[in-house]
Formats: sequence, C-alpha cells, structure tokens
Amino acid sequence: MISVLALAASPRIGGNSETLLDELLRGATETWKERGLDAEVRVEKIRLATCRILPCTHCDYCSTQMTCILDDDMRNLYPKLERSDWLILASPIYFMAHNAQAKLFIDRCQPFWAARYLRHHSFQLPDRPRRRGLFVAAGATHGPKVFAGAKVTMKWFFHSLDMDYWADCCIEGLERRSAARETPDALRQAFDLGRKLTRDS
Repeated sequence: MISVLALAASPRIGGNSETLLDELLRGATETWKERGLDAEVRVEKIRLATCRILPCTHCDYCSTQMTCILDDDMRNLYPKLERSDWLILASPIYFMAHNAQAKLFIDRCQPFWAARYLRHHSFQLPDRPRRRGLFVAAGATHGPKVFAGAKVTMKWFFHSLDMDYWADCCIEGLERRSAARETPDALRQAFDLGRKLTRDS
C-alpha cells in the first residue's frame, strides 16, 4: 500500500493553492485507476487551517523524544508523516514565503529534524519505495524570486523528514481567489504532475 498525505495550508476553502493540489490529486488518482493500482494507494487530504497547531517554543523536548511536548493536532499528524511514502504540501505565498498555517506546521516538525540530525535515525524503511515530497504553491505576483525562499525551506524540510524533494508546482500571477480555476495552463501543470507522480510510484 502506497500512502500519500496531501496537506492544504490555505485558510481559504478552494483557494488557488488548494485548487492546484486538488487538480494534482485528480491527475494522480485517474492515472492510478487507469493502471489498475487504485486499490494499492491510500490518499489522505488534510486542511491545516482546520487543525489546532501551536507554535514551536524551542523547549528541546524533542531532542530526546520522537514527539512534541505540546498537546495539539500535531500529535495526530506525526504518525501520518512518519508513515507516508509521498507528502504533498500546498501553500499560498505571502510576502515571498509560506503562509502562517504552513510555517507553523513546518516548524512543529522539529522532532523529525532532531531524530535525523541529533540521533541519526532514518525514517526510510528498507522494504519501502524512497520517500518523496512535493511542493505546490500559488503566488499573486510575478518575478524570478517569488518562490525562491519557500523552495529553500521545502528542500530542508523534506530532508529532515528523510524525503527527496521530488518536484514542485509553483504558479505565479494567481491574484484573484478563482484565478487558478480560470487558468487552464496552471491546472494542466498540476494535473500533469499528478500523472507523473503515479508513473514514478
């Protein structure tokens, strides 16, 4: 069974980044069905804006424990992250960076960083495919560095989770709330990436 965990960070239901994420998942799901593999894949989508996630307090509890001392919804997310073969994080870009919901989540993944770099633990099981991460982002503005900062964060975030940064779908110029749904090229990029994901599963 291949486990795919998709996290939508936008506070808007059906916002641009979530629209791209849904289109990516549609491409992946359709291709798995075409290949007769849909029964072997479990896809779970979670909206981070509906989760109660507190900010990291840098208490260092996770330096010796594979969990966090804070009692919130990250307690339920940690085992899902540890078991997932594919992790897809979708976020809007605010001020050239992830939005608050995405960054809160990323910061609270410090237990994975501590496990990997302080205790030299690997989350890659020998009998499983290589763990991989995808980043989906929607930015309102245009420019060569719209996603640069967020991509650097994702590189090290996925590395801390013992995942390869496999691919991203970052679309700029999506200013209106419905811009992604009204931009066929953006939807096609996300859909095609979903199809490519299934071929590499």
